[in-house]
Amino acid sequence: MSSLDLNKIKKVSKNLTVLFISSKKKSKSKELEFFNNFFNNIILFSNTQKALNYFNTNEVDIVISDINDSSLCTFDMISQMKKSKKKLISIIHSNTNDPQNLIKSINLGIDGFLFEPLEENEFLAILSKSLKKVKTKNKNKKIKKSLKVLKQYQDAIDKNTIISKIDNEGLITYVNDNFCKVSEYTKKELIGKPYSIINHPNQSEKINDSLWKTIKDEKKEWSGVTKNISKTGKTYYVKTSMKPILSSKGEVIEYINIKSDITTIQSDKRNLMDEIDQNNLSLLLLLQIEEFDMIDKFYNIDIVNKIENAFGEKLLDYLPNEYIFENIYNIGNGQFALLTDFFTFSKTELNLNSYINNFIQNVKDSILVIDDIEYDLNIIVSYSFGKMHLYEDAKCGLDEAIVKKEMINFANDYSIKEHVEAKKNIEVMKMVKIALDNYKIVSYFQPIINNKTGEIEKYESLVRLVDEKGVVLSPALFLDISKKGSYYNKITHRVLENSFKILEQINTKLSINLSSVDIEKEETRRILYELLESHKDDAHRIVFELLEDEQVKNFNVIRRFIKKVKKMGVRIAIDDFGTGYSNFERLLKFEPDILKIDGSLVRNIAKDEFSRNIIETIVMFAKKQNIETVAEYVENEEIFNILNNLGVDYSQGYYFGKPENINLLDI
Repeated sequence: MSSLDLNKIKKVSKNLTVLFISSKKKSKSKELEFFNNFFNNIILFSNTQKALNYFNTNEVDIVISDINDSSLCTFDMISQMKKSKKKLISIIHSNTNDPQNLIKSINLGIDGFLFEPLEENEFLAILSKSLKKVKTKNKNKKIKKSLKVLKQYQDAIDKNTIISKIDNEGLITYVNDNFCKVSEYTKKELIGKPYSIINHPNQSEKINDSLWKTIKDEKKEWSGVTKNISKTGKTYYVKTSMKPILSSKGEVIEYINIKSDITTIQSDKRNLMDEIDQNNLSLLLLLQIEEFDMIDKFYNIDIVNKIENAFGEKLLDYLPNEYIFENIYNIGNGQFALLTDFFTFSKTELNLNSYINNFIQNVKDSILVIDDIEYDLNIIVSYSFGKMHLYEDAKCGLDEAIVKKEMINFANDYSIKEHVEAKKNIEVMKMVKIALDNYKIVSYFQPIINNKTGEIEKYESLVRLVDEKGVVLSPALFLDISKKGSYYNKITHRVLENSFKILEQINTKLSINLSSVDIEKEETRRILYELLESHKDDAHRIVFELLEDEQVKNFNVIRRFIKKVKKMGVRIAIDDFGTGYSNFERLLKFEPDILKIDGSLVRNIAKDEFSRNIIETIVMFAKKQNIETVAEYVENEEIFNILNNLGVDYSQGYYFGKPENINLLDI
């Protein structure tokens, strides 16, 4: 365009009246500043209905609007304006290239579509063609006008937008460069060929039938995700909007198809959250490559990245053909998110659980080949639908599914449950802190009876918490939660202090519970050694009960501790023996003096022959090794008599006494 032409356009435009509709504040509108360079008379509105009212009573040459939904849809507003003034020049400006808006603009005969940031040359080109149209009173039909508009701004369309036109026979009549790029066909190879040339053979017939029924029979726009195949056999997925172009008589002339390539997976979690916020209701699938943490430890970072990226690239191929999610996100650490509109999926009438099961099976049946090495991967899936807390629900559900080793977990409201649980945990932690500050972490003591004499020979020290109302709470209500915070070690230290003080009031032996967490903590070991040293005359009355624990990190530390305290006169007991974790491994490494038989066996001994046989075997083994046995949870005389007949040395349970405050005991 010559400088003479530019000057002429600017000169003409200065005399035109422009109606400018923008949702942005006047003081912050860069667009208004831009258009002030071309027009002297601009009337500004932020409300589409008010703009239409002004238009109906005043002379307007050009209307420029952003996509404004303040009162009346922008396209409805322009449509009504064009009915009363066919020569009206209409221009849309937007910061996105939404295919839906593009289609609406074409059908409405919008003269120009400007993307941000606004470019002077682009705007002048639109203005030049629009002014020529007004001067020559061009009365072209809507379809010809649409094609001119399409050519006018197709270069400005985002590089991922794929455009094509199809005639009534299903033959391709137009494709843009991006269509050729993604399909790997040339324009010559595509024009005149059936549109089905790019259909993937595994594309669901249900999707194809729905598409053609909607656009051909119902003459409506169809939107969805389709699975395509390129010239070289490469699978790619596109989000498709196909619209029938109708004549003035309502007959289909042809179809315009606008697509966005979704084969590339987004990698930013923020994009996922933004998309959830923008949608009305969504369906979210959150999936985890099973045992990804093991993969991460076993392979170097390059291999792990290759596995994760390759899985992501194949992810859409694993989905059942009946429905393809249009939004895929790589969350990291082997996690991926699939997002779609909830109502769109609902219309398919697919059973979601069956769909996900098929998805999981497709992954299981596949083999991922990287650098000539085959990898068998499985996935765990959590899903939720709605809007509020959508990601949080799915994440909490996925975490639970991983822990429970479940393949699928429906996770709606899981974040609420977790929030309630977190609130409860905080309340417990506050309660523990108050109890520690006020010396309300106390020890209760339960008697242990010599089965032969019937006399109390020992007490077991058991932790309790007295709350602000004076209610005594068992450790089940606060101890595990305390382990997640910083108070657990303080509780242990308070129990040790309480227990060693009580030695001065009793003349029996005293059992104190210790976990591997306690023993592995250097500070706790130091306190124990100091207490034993200060009570060395009574050390022979101390029994340390080592609790069942799968979380032992360092057996050597525990073995050295046992060896040292035994030299000081302490005896060692293994708690909950007979079930659970590595009993005989602990026997070999801990060399205990006492075995405390697991309460679940003792409770069932009167009714369950299997439990009785196990206890009998434990007793026989212990006697050969010169190890004493103690039965826990002895609740009645019948259980006691059976244990006594089997040769168990000691009994502990409600039949002989509940845990009580030492001050209440008659010693």
